[in-house]
Order: sequence, then structure tokens, then C-alpha cells
Amino acid sequence: MNNIIKCIKLNKFYQDGDLVLNVLKNISFKLNIGDIAGIIGKSGSGKTTLLHLLAGLDVPNSGDILFNGKSISSMSSNQIANFRNKQLGFIYQFHHLMLDFNILENVAMPLLISNKSKKESQEIAYEILKKVNLETKIKKYPSEISGGERQRVAIARAFVNKPSLIIADEPTGNLDQYNANLILDLILQFNCSYNTSFLIVTHDINLIKKIPVLFQIKNGLLYNYHN
Repeated sequence: MNNIIKCIKLNKFYQDGDLVLNVLKNISFKLNIGDIAGIIGKSGSGKTTLLHLLAGLDVPNSGDILFNGKSISSMSSNQIANFRNKQLGFIYQFHHLMLDFNILENVAMPLLISNKSKKESQEIAYEILKKVNLETKIKKYPSEISGGERQRVAIARAFVNKPSLIIADEPTGNLDQYNANLILDLILQFNCSYNTSFLIVTHDINLIKKIPVLFQIKNGLLYNYHN
């Protein structure tokens, strides 16, 4: 078995009185270990909803999600929290760094949550920050570095636990082309070095051109998309 994620007939709807909004309809797809896949679609098409389901942040109305062959819906709340901390990394359009903590502390935080010591957490965080060329900024705070640097810190934080899967929601959405290219290079670097899988929601045309596997969500349905 080399599927890291397998979705089986996922349905998600929201109901407000008599009004039913079908966001996702019978979504089925697989993502293999080491794959880089993208999801495109108009705003409001259900892309972020799908990511939330995959991360266990929301539950489908029907269907199932298997992560490494295990159903997410069968996990307890503690198991899901542990799964998100150790198996998943998250990169968002906005960096979501903690402003009262320096760069090293921000990146070390997932390790501390997983009960590693402060010393070990910071040593590992420093090594990851070296990979994104930010080892000279470890004592800086998020407000003291550029937007591109903040996003690289967010990527370092996503990778610090060496997760099996990175979920990225518009990771280059707030960046100029130079920094967007840096982010893509880092994604490819970590994919190659650690065989990390990626699922990336994006509108970035340059990024879309370089993602090998693409899906499109349209009217709640998922399609294979070809560049």
C-alpha cells in the first residue's frame, strides 16, 4: 500500500433551515506517498473545506478518509490531535506565526507540543531554519523580518516534525514572484529529501504549471485536470 491519503465518496453539506448547500459531492481520490498534487477551483468551490476534512478539522456528512490505511473518522479527539501534530504540516496564505515568540521559538513549537525537550526542540528547529537560509534570523521576531522570510519560517515550522503530508492552502498567495519561486524550490527540496507528500491549493499560475498532479473542484465535484 503506497496511498498516504484515500478519500472515499466524501460528501459535505451545510443546512440552514430548508436551504441545503452541497459543498462537496462524492469526492474520491488517492494521493500516493511522495506525490505533489494541486487543487484548483474558483473561490467558494470547496477547496478549503476539503483540506479541513483531510486534516480532521471538520467531518464529512458521509464517506471516509483513510490516512496510511486508517480511517480518520475512527480516531478519538486525542488521536486526531496527535495525528495533526506528528503526521501533518500546514502552510497557509498568511503565515500565522506567533508574534510574541522569536523565529526559533515559533519553529520549535510543534516539537514542544509533541513533548520533546526545549533543548532538543530548538536544536532541531535550528537545523530546519538552516535549510530555509534563516539561521541568522533565529532571534528576530516575525514583525522584524520580511513577508517572504515569514513564509519561509512557516514552511520550516510545517516541516520541523518531518510530517508525512504537507497541506498547503495558497502558500504563495501573498508573495511576489521571486519569493513564490523560493517557496516552490523549498517544496521540491523537502519532497526530494524526505519523500514528503504535498497537497496544495493554489491560484498561482506558475505554481500550477510545475505541479505534476492536478485536481479541479467545480460545482462540488472533483475532476482530474491537465495543464
